[in-house]
Parts: sequence; C-alpha cells; structure tokens
Amino acid sequence: MIMLQAEGLTKAFTLHLQGGTRIPVLADAALTVAAGECVALSGPSGAGKSTLMRCLYGNYRADTGCVLVRHRDALVDIARADPRLILEVRRESIGYVSQFLRVVPRVSALDIVREAGGDTALLTRLNIAPRLQALPPATFSGGEQQRVNIARGFAGGHKVLLLDEPTASLDPVNRDVVVAMITEAKSRGTAIIGIFHDAAVRDAVADRCYSVTPMQEAA
Repeated sequence: MIMLQAEGLTKAFTLHLQGGTRIPVLADAALTVAAGECVALSGPSGAGKSTLMRCLYGNYRADTGCVLVRHRDALVDIARADPRLILEVRRESIGYVSQFLRVVPRVSALDIVREAGGDTALLTRLNIAPRLQALPPATFSGGEQQRVNIARGFAGGHKVLLLDEPTASLDPVNRDVVVAMITEAKSRGTAIIGIFHDAAVRDAVADRCYSVTPMQEAA
C-alpha cells in the first residue's frame, strides 16, 4: 500500500535582499514510499535533501506538484491542504524527526514524549537517565537532546515517518538502538523516508535510495 507519493515537486527560494535572485532547489521531484519500506535520500550536501523532507512535511510549500500522504484511509495532498488539515495529518499520520530539538522551555523530557502520545519508556530505551527524564532538555548534551527528539518522533505511532539525520549526534550504542527502532517500525508497516549520512546506518535500514541531484542554476 502506498503511504506517501510525491509528484512533480519544484521549489525555489527568492533572496529578496539580493535583488530578488531565485535559487532553484528542487525540479520535478517524484517519490513513492510503501508501507513497511524505508527510502534513503542520497546526494551531496546542499543538493536539497532537507528541503525535500520539509516539503513532504508541509513546512515548505512546494511551488508546484503534490505530496499525497495516507490519512484516515485516503490520500491527502499536503502541498495544497489548509493549515488545519496539515496539523491534523501531522498529529495522526506523519511524524518528523528533525536534526534539532525544538520545544517549549521548562517542559520536561517526559512531558515532551507524553504530549506526542507515546510511551515514555522510549526515553529509557534510548539511554536517557531516569534522573534526567523529569528535567527540561535545554541543558542536555547534543546527543541527549537528539535522543529525546527521536523518542518524541517515534512515540506518536505515525504510519509515515521522516527522519533527518537521526543518528548524527549519537554514539555507537545509541545508534544501534535507533537502527533497531527503525527496523521494528518497518515491521509494523511504517513508511520511512530518511537522510542517513552514516553509511552503516543507511545500509542497515534502507530498502532503496532516492537520489537528489543538485541544481546549479540561479535565475
């Protein structure tokens, strides 16, 4: 079953402080991901992988094209949906683990995971010490913050999951925990799109790669 299908995506950024220069990033991107499949986005730094991920999540509005996400047994076009529907789809159907943890200050790690609707045992599995779980993550190390971010992303039980370098700040032990979590999510039928700069992680979890080609022209 198709869980996410993107077709004809284009995206360019306009630099208003530089005379309206337009920087094209994506052109006619197309990607289909089935239930239980992990697709890794590949390509050099600056090729547009993170931009594509943000378009899939609706953080960036694509200039053209569609992003169909399976939601309540129907395919919803995130690229053209109104903001209320996008928020509903994010709550129920598509999750996103970004490279950085962004949360309300003074909210504990436990509450961050609870608010995502999930099991706080994920924090323990990701080796967040019990003495830290009741504290806000603002003072945590980068690796600890990333593990809280991962716990929140997996806690929602979404059927589509976007992972932007989930293991970039992790030591080998916690990297292996995340690999196991991705593998288990796939076995439950979750469709995963990820950016994995760690080749060992990519080889362990990805069923195939989708190449994002850099665009050199500026208009």
